Amino acid sequence: MYTLYSMSETSLRDIRLQKLARMRELGHDPYSIEKWEITDTAAGLKEKFELDREVSFAGRIRAPRVMGKAGFADLTDSDEKIQIYIRKDTAGDLAWELYNLVDIGDHVGVRGKLFVTKTGEKSIAVQEFVPLSKSLEPIPYGHEKDGQIFSGLTDQEVRYRHRHLDLLCVPESRKRLIQRAQVVSAVRRFFDDIGYLEVETPLLQLNAGGAAARTFSTHYNAYEQDVKLRISLELYLKRLIVGDLPKVYEIGRVFRNEGVSNRHNPEFTLLEFYEAYVNLETMMARVEDCFRFVAQRVFGTTELAGIDFGKPWHRLDLLGAIEQHTGLTAEDLTDKERAIARARELDVPAKAIAAGGFIDLNADRNLGGLIEKLLEVFIEPTLQEPTFVVGYPIETSPLAKKDPANPRMTRRFEGYVMGREVCNAFSEINDPIDQRERFEQQVSERERGDDEAHPMDEEFIYALEGGMPPTGGCGIGLDRMAMLLTGAEHIREILLFPFMKPESTEADA
Repeated sequence: MYTLYSMSETSLRDIRLQKLARMRELGHDPYSIEKWEITDTAAGLKEKFELDREVSFAGRIRAPRVMGKAGFADLTDSDEKIQIYIRKDTAGDLAWELYNLVDIGDHVGVRGKLFVTKTGEKSIAVQEFVPLSKSLEPIPYGHEKDGQIFSGLTDQEVRYRHRHLDLLCVPESRKRLIQRAQVVSAVRRFFDDIGYLEVETPLLQLNAGGAAARTFSTHYNAYEQDVKLRISLELYLKRLIVGDLPKVYEIGRVFRNEGVSNRHNPEFTLLEFYEAYVNLETMMARVEDCFRFVAQRVFGTTELAGIDFGKPWHRLDLLGAIEQHTGLTAEDLTDKERAIARARELDVPAKAIAAGGFIDLNADRNLGGLIEKLLEVFIEPTLQEPTFVVGYPIETSPLAKKDPANPRMTRRFEGYVMGREVCNAFSEINDPIDQRERFEQQVSERERGDDEAHPMDEEFIYALEGGMPPTGGCGIGLDRMAMLLTGAEHIREILLFPFMKPESTEADA
């Protein structure tokens, strides 16, 4: 089993076990304590400091020091610490021996009075000292000086694999992960405030639809049925719109059995929201307002990393942008063979390499796939300011309304910030006949080998046949939203427990 510490460090565990045994000999088992009164946080004690005020506090031991028959230590409760001062003649022989048996990382409870040391440090003069748990493994806190942490926990894999250590030892990571939780909470508050109803839909589904992705599969023993983990929230939420719940949203985990990168994780948190009697433009306004609200509520400003979310987002026509970057016109992109021939004339593959990307003109089975590849290579990297790219091909948008002005395209947009896709939205199809034809086309794609093509979903079509009003819908990946707002470079930085391959062992080697 992979171990965080060397053998010499592992021997410290034996020493700590001996100290635990001695505590128990003294009649004090730290694990037997169920409760400890806390009158205030460390930050609160300092902020509302009153000399000689009696307080009760608990936290982890940091930097214990012994000077004769007295000792100092820092106690940290989460983001703040306060110094404690203990004397043998004041706290008593038992408390003094217990103090000498604690280690860095142990939880202790203290009762005493607030005072100020000769150096001006706000502290607690301990009258009662009670260990509350024993840290059997050393905590790699590192050395703190002038607010900076030196040494300590620097191994990135250990930080992701043992997140409790990361939270304890890396203040920047702790702050970012807390902010991620606050982002999700703020998103929920935003939609609640504007009248949306939060709902829950099934994770296990017979037909996992609503997106183009490979699925994870499992087996339902009670029903003797193979099922899939959901890849989207969309189809069930739109059934609720049919049921005359006019504004619904869900925040939930979805699972897509695909690649892993600094921006992609197969298990991720998705927000989807749907509103009856509105269109694509309303969804744009909802996205703008949501980002603005969350940035202000969590970070106290709408301007983060040079991006001002208080401003309206730019609008960009997809085909127009492709023409600007490649020379391929909307007319060129009406037929796949014509598009390929024209792209070769314009030397688009070489332009792609110059732009830092790669395009295989024959790789995509349909014209829509080629158009989205052109978007990925030529346009996405240029979209630094918040931008809605509008108008996507019908082949890659099986759930979006056709654009009346160009039936080969759809009423769909994606939002981009700093070159990253952050949302995907439609004016939703509410014509069950059109929807069935789209699904049938997707089934044909699947039969030709596209295992990400959308499956047929008769239950969903049956719901549409009950009548769905004009509806706008949108999905936002909350992991990416949190990355963007916190400045995280890797998606694992904002996941509390990212999936990690099993640790190697000597036997594996």
